[in-house]
Amino acid sequence: MIQARGVAADAVSKQDASDYLQSLLNKNLRVTTTDSRMFWGGFKCTDSESNIVLKHTYEYRHPSLQKQAEELAGTAATSTVKMDMTSRYLGLVVVPGKHIVKIEVEEFKSQMKSRDKKRSGEEWKSQERG
Repeated sequence: MIQARGVAADAVSKQDASDYLQSLLNKNLRVTTTDSRMFWGGFKCTDSESNIVLKHTYEYRHPSLQKQAEELAGTAATSTVKMDMTSRYLGLVVVPGKHIVKIEVEEFKSQMKSRDKKRSGEEWKSQERG
């Protein structure tokens, strides 16, 4: 009996994970990597090694240390230096899972509200059954 419950719990969690990944399809993700690059693009798929495929992807990089030093040298020591990240369009990209540090989903307030309404409806149905 204990093993059967464990298997059922694993099946539910795998189904939940699959449902969540399907809900992310075609949504914009911001994926930060170990070398501090950030990729922004539409989520297409993932695999068992956590590699992520993004469509219509832009890559953002922090300015190089040399450029930062040049900017700092040209200003007074007390002033603040503001530098923009550089970007470029890449298209279809595979981000290796072993290099992913953070993944963020881009959602608008209207998308968050509809998700919360759906979730509260599911909670109400589960309470009604239980």
